[in-house]
Amino acid sequence: MAISTRSAIKEMILPGLLAVLAPVATGFVLGVSGLAGLLAGALVTGVLMALMMANAGGAWDNAKKLIEEGHHGGKGSEPHKAAVIGDTVGDPFKDTSGPSLNILIKLMTIVAVIFVPLVVVWMQ
Repeated sequence: MAISTRSAIKEMILPGLLAVLAPVATGFVLGVSGLAGLLAGALVTGVLMALMMANAGGAWDNAKKLIEEGHHGGKGSEPHKAAVIGDTVGDPFKDTSGPSLNILIKLMTIVAVIFVPLVVVWMQ
């Protein structure tokens, strides 16, 4: 368990830095309007991606349950094997990846709010 945790944290350093540094760099390079555009784009794409992931994950989960009730061949059939694979992808979609986009949007916005006074001073 500790090995996978260490590896996961190590792999998340670059994406975490990107989420923190992108608003700062955009603000200093493009100004307040560029920063607003970045945040608007992150909000729109993040919400749409989170909704898609939640719906797709739920659909894959429901498909497996439907097949296990006896539809499309039931347990042990080829559709069931495919549904198990789909559910393996769908569970992280609806339980982790989709909700984590909310945190990403909040993090980028908070970083932008903290650094926007420096951006305003920088642009003068």
